[in-house]
This record gives sequence, structure tokens and C-alpha cells, in this order.
Amino acid sequence: MKHLITTALIVTSAFAFNAGITERFKPNDGFKRVQPAAGTFGAWLQKLPLKPAGTHAITYQGNIARTDAYTAAVVDMSIGKQDLQQCADAVMRLRGEYLHQQKKYNDISFNFTSGFKCDYIHFANGYRYSDGKWVKKAAKDYSYAGFIKYMNLVFSYAGTLSLDKELKPVTKAADIKAGDVFIKGGSPGHCFIVMDVAAGASGKKQFMLAQSFMPAQSIQILRDADGPWFSLDQAAAIPYGELINRIYLKRF
Repeated sequence: MKHLITTALIVTSAFAFNAGITERFKPNDGFKRVQPAAGTFGAWLQKLPLKPAGTHAITYQGNIARTDAYTAAVVDMSIGKQDLQQCADAVMRLRGEYLHQQKKYNDISFNFTSGFKCDYIHFANGYRYSDGKWVKKAAKDYSYAGFIKYMNLVFSYAGTLSLDKELKPVTKAADIKAGDVFIKGGSPGHCFIVMDVAAGASGKKQFMLAQSFMPAQSIQILRDADGPWFSLDQAAAIPYGELINRIYLKRF
């Protein structure tokens, strides 16, 4: 388990104004991008700003990540200075960022591996986690910097085991959509989040994936030898590619 930290990640702004997935990547021939409904998590993921083309995936220490060879693009989002934002953490960060930007504060909640429900409302109202319960210790703070402190707390005590239990199975793989997660809980487990989906005339779906890794690193849009679009009927030549299987597909 990651260790609880006491220092906050210093953030000057949430994102920079760079192109997102829909501007950077086109679907393969014969496929058309599936456009999620406006305001949904999937639509937000499609528009997440990316760092300039050719940017390397880096670790929290500033080194080129060992997964860099599988990088199609890097999401323009902070990593932090400690080894916290790993695979499940990146998925929770994206979900939390979306809900915080939408001011859906009551919906921001993640469980620790212990089963403790760590909801943002308690934290933002000045409660802090101590020995399995909330204790009032601080002033109310709904700022972005305060939100990052909350996410760092989640990263410290949650992981693939807890997130896997929280998500709901997708019973029909053909319904895959942006925001879905391929996940296998474990120690270590791993997960990928679906960032974009394209459909062919026959109904076949292709999708783009993102991940963080160990040690904590950039959230990277993935690619294998055939490019950044993956499918359920073709093996993926990336680490943990076996998880790209309908039996591991889940949804918030």
C-alpha cells in the first residue's frame, strides 16, 4: 500500500490549452467516431488537452517512463512529486477531475481498500481521515488545490482492488463507451480507461486507451505496433494487454 502523504501537490492550473484526442487522432478507415452526449464523462475525456506531439511519458521523478515506447500521446495533467498516481489512481483522478469541474461534488467518492468510503464532501468540509473515521480538523475548502489534496489521500489508500469492486460490469461488450475501464484488481493489478470509441459499418468497435503505471507516471494514450486504436478481437502487444477482454470491462 502506498504511504499517506502530508504535503499537497502544488498546482498552478488544471490544464493547458492544447488539442484533445478528437483533434489529434482520426479513426481508422471504415470507422466513425462515436460522439458521447454533451456533458458526459466520455465527452469530457475526448476533449482532454494533450501535451505536444512527441512528448515522452515521464515518471514522477522526471525520468522517461519504461512504458514510453507505447505512448501515442500524453495527457496534459499533473503527476505529482511522489509515487502515488499509478494505474487505478489515474482512472480515479480523471473521474474526480470531471466531477469536480462539473461541480458534482456529492458524486465524488472512492472507497479505500479497507472499505472506508472516502467522499469529497467530508474532506472539503474540513474532515480528515484518522484511524478509520472522519475527524474535523480544517476549514471548509472546495478549491482545486484542496481537491488535489483529497485525491492524494485517495491515492494513498485505494487501488485496483478497491476500484474493481466499485465499478459495475459491462454486460454487453458491444456497448463499450468512452469512460469504461478494463480492470483486474490485484497486488499488483492493472487497469486501462477507454478514452474514445469508433464504430465500423458492421458494428465492430475500436477504442483508444489511457493508463498510468508503476512507478507513478504521466497519463499516456496508448499505442501498439498497429497504432492507437484497439479492439476486443485482436491481441494487444502492450503490457497487460490480456486485460483488453470483455470479462474485465467495467463502468462507473
